Amino acid sequence: MAQFLQNIKNALAPASCSAASRYASRLWGVFACAILAAFLLGCEEIEEPKPWIRVERPQMLFTDTTLLDSYDKGVLNWRLKTAYLERWADKEIVTVRPVFVDIYDSIGERVAFLRADSGSLDMTFTYVYAYGHVYALTPKGASVRADSLLWNKKDNLVRTASYVRVVSEDGDVLQGVGFESDAQFDNWKILSNVTGIFQDAAKRMKDEDKRQAEAERLNAPPSSSSQAAPAAKPASSPSRKAPPRGLPFRPKAGMP
Repeated sequence: MAQFLQNIKNALAPASCSAASRYASRLWGVFACAILAAFLLGCEEIEEPKPWIRVERPQMLFTDTTLLDSYDKGVLNWRLKTAYLERWADKEIVTVRPVFVDIYDSIGERVAFLRADSGSLDMTFTYVYAYGHVYALTPKGASVRADSLLWNKKDNLVRTASYVRVVSEDGDVLQGVGFESDAQFDNWKILSNVTGIFQDAAKRMKDEDKRQAEAERLNAPPSSSSQAAPAAKPASSPSRKAPPRGLPFRPKAGMP
């Protein structure tokens, strides 16, 4: 490259050192800089345009307090409250987090409560699946803790196949695998491997035995020894028929 520029300079340089030669020299310098700049620019790598990247976004997105209500024949069954809700266009599943559910009875009274880290449900509200640190409070005051709980509208039952721990209203602790309850958590049961810790078990068993014995005593039929003997009928003398009027009376043999 340097030799190429020197050859151009020699070709343009005049033989004498007159004013014209100095002017030509300056002109040469400008010309040489322009050639060098063009050469360097031509050597730069042209950056190819990056391909356009499509970012997938949910069709429905709420990042504020949102309420979802479920009704059965015009009666409010439960109300779900969450702070984040999303639904994708190609899915019928709504994802929420966290989950706060108020459960109501047939007359609209709030009777139970459920909360979880996350949850999912379909657009027709045929099920609600809560998972992650699930906690439920029953109408009678018992608490239920599980990894997940699934409510199915078809049979209106709440189930899980995971480990569950229940603290009753009396303070008893029951735990096992599998759980089934009605939608109001009023009647529930642990399905298998049940173990428990009972508060004041000895005293409660003693009181229960007393109540059972008293109930048996009240319901038992009276014994034969305690029945009063029926009053004895007074002995009656043999009756004698009066003889027909007008006939003599003759006693039979053996009659006094």
